[in-house]
Amino acid sequence: MGTDNQTCVEEFILLGLSSDWDTQVSLFGLFLMTYLVTVLGNFLIVLLIRLDSRLHTPMYFFLTNLSLVDVSYATSIVPQMLVHFLAGYKVIPYVSCAAQLFLSLGLGGIEFVLLAVMAYDRYVAVCDPLRYSVIMHGGLCTRLAITSWVSGSINSLMQTTITFQLPMCKNKFIDHISCELLAVVRLACVDTSSNEVAIMVSSIVLLMAPFCLVLLSYIKIISTILKIQSTEGRKKAFQTCASHLTVVVLCYGMAIFTYIQPRSSPSVVQEKLISLFYAILMPMLNPMIYSIRNKEVKGAWQKLLGKLSGLTSKLAT
Repeated sequence: MGTDNQTCVEEFILLGLSSDWDTQVSLFGLFLMTYLVTVLGNFLIVLLIRLDSRLHTPMYFFLTNLSLVDVSYATSIVPQMLVHFLAGYKVIPYVSCAAQLFLSLGLGGIEFVLLAVMAYDRYVAVCDPLRYSVIMHGGLCTRLAITSWVSGSINSLMQTTITFQLPMCKNKFIDHISCELLAVVRLACVDTSSNEVAIMVSSIVLLMAPFCLVLLSYIKIISTILKIQSTEGRKKAFQTCASHLTVVVLCYGMAIFTYIQPRSSPSVVQEKLISLFYAILMPMLNPMIYSIRNKEVKGAWQKLLGKLSGLTSKLAT
């Protein structure tokens, strides 16, 4: 492609979900409410884990990290989207676009690795319960959490760097809700085969490798559960994994569908819906899934609400 088609891009325009004003206002209200629920739900989960000593375990240490990742991921995309719903000119500066891509891609990678770490934690809890506290000691948990954050950040830095080194065409319209990786790559004026290979490699390292570890962990977990003689024992063992398994299926399923084969990736509309799923639905659902399906969390909620109710009664009298 000739240099006449290239330009020094200083800003991009996000086309978003709709150009109809009434639709945008309705979506603004819906997504604002969803975002507030997401922030509140994850904040309450972190606060609950902090306040209840019974939840000071490796599983809930990793859940705290997951909640922080979810809130950060939603915040990297949703506020910008809300502003654009009420703006006639949906512009995002070049630097802001790069920052948004770096944050969303990095936090997504962190979540995939973190879910694999949580699967390992569940594997040890079910398959080697007597040595659980010895294996999953504080030092190991901290190192695993740091590994999740560092690996996701390094991958995001590499992907963002090579993406924004591409010469961009005069067309600066991004047909997406945010500066998503594939949407930005499509604006390039040159062959992007090397970028697609890089996307494939990073998907294997940060998506398929953790997914395989999760799969292996759950094969061993299920095998162990089936060997338990009592029905009550099998039920209790399954309950320790149910919440995490639900999140794993939702999280990895969409990502594999989107990124493993960039050349045959979903349509633009499907990409937007998938991004909405990760930016809005998953961060809101995670605290609900862990609260509804987890007896320890429900017990902690009841204990906290009981204390608050007692305190309110004392203040009223």
